[in-house]
Amino acid sequence: MKAWKHLCTIMHHKKLVRAGCFKVGLYKQGLLHDLSKYSPTEFLVGCKYYQGNMSPNNAEREDKGYSSAWLHHKGRNKHHMEYWIDYAPEKGAGGAGHKGICGMKMPIRYVAEMYIDRVAASKNYQKEQYRDDSALKYYMKGRAYHILHEDTRALLELLLIMLAVRGEDEVNAFLKYELLKGKVPYEKEYLEQKKEELEKEMPSAEK
Repeated sequence: MKAWKHLCTIMHHKKLVRAGCFKVGLYKQGLLHDLSKYSPTEFLVGCKYYQGNMSPNNAEREDKGYSSAWLHHKGRNKHHMEYWIDYAPEKGAGGAGHKGICGMKMPIRYVAEMYIDRVAASKNYQKEQYRDDSALKYYMKGRAYHILHEDTRALLELLLIMLAVRGEDEVNAFLKYELLKGKVPYEKEYLEQKKEELEKEMPSAEK
């Protein structure tokens, strides 16, 4: 029974992501999203630790101290920020030194898929409780622990705040006709400015 429920959860999530990707023109990513979840390494763990209202990876972590499914998943799916964690080279060291682990700047198309993935996960688990600010609230709970390039962080946060303030249709239009067309600078300074403008539209209790 858990296997069937877990499969349904995966399929519903993929359906939501596929629809979101298609709306912004990311057809290939919409079709290929999360295919590794069908591999034995991920699927069997998902069946065993199925929760229904949260990722089974969290339950596996509580049980084993780590998630084998997540370690497998994050290394095979470029829309996850963890895929892009690496050592930052130290300038002038000739490749001999580094400044420690940090987030690499993600290509825009994968930031877009990451945003869509987060929205789809919120819809999948929250169901009728889902609101346009759900993905932003979930992101903020773990924000302090995320390892992200500063430009990528600024872009993801702009998309989530835009969703909370303006709604999904406006974010989709922004992604399809501006961001993915290269019309928006993918730089922290510009994105932070746009984010601050949107934050002024948020109710004070949500800032």
